[in-house]
Amino acid sequence: MSPAPHQPRLTVLSGPSGVGKGTLVGLLRQRHPELWLSVSATTRAPRPGEENGIHYFFHSQDSFQQLVDQNGLLEWASFAGNCYGTPRQPVEERLAAGVPVLLEIELEGARQVRQSSPDAFQIFLRPPSFEELERRIRGRGTDSDDAIGRRLERARLELQAESEFDAVVENGELEVALQELERLMGLA
Repeated sequence: MSPAPHQPRLTVLSGPSGVGKGTLVGLLRQRHPELWLSVSATTRAPRPGEENGIHYFFHSQDSFQQLVDQNGLLEWASFAGNCYGTPRQPVEERLAAGVPVLLEIELEGARQVRQSSPDAFQIFLRPPSFEELERRIRGRGTDSDDAIGRRLERARLELQAESEFDAVVENGELEVALQELERLMGLA
């Protein structure tokens, strides 16, 4: 009997703000164009240059609520007056077609996906130290001191959740973290 073909899987990448998720996801997608990054649904209005289905799936409050009511989202949350979530159908379609899928989401979303898709492989991205995370967040130069304080406080709580994940990758050296993600995701 021959071994079963490798089944692509849903991978969840989570970690605190400023840890480098977006940078690593961008590099993964450059090196592995076959990897599909899930597109989130949102109730917020499109920003200039954003396209429906590419940057987000834009929904009214009513149509977003319909997705929630019909179990059409793997996870969702309300943030700053808008709703965000991961549509279930495109993820399931890609997986069924043999395409590996990546979700880059925050901790609460990862916890919801653990319930809605227990087979998903969950990776927590952590900084080499809290001090380095603070340096990265401050180095962005995009947030007020109040916003930085809130991000750091939230990061402290999120870092305590790393034991909930299937694997933990430290993003100290970018190339090392990238290779570890590739290995864990079966892309190496």
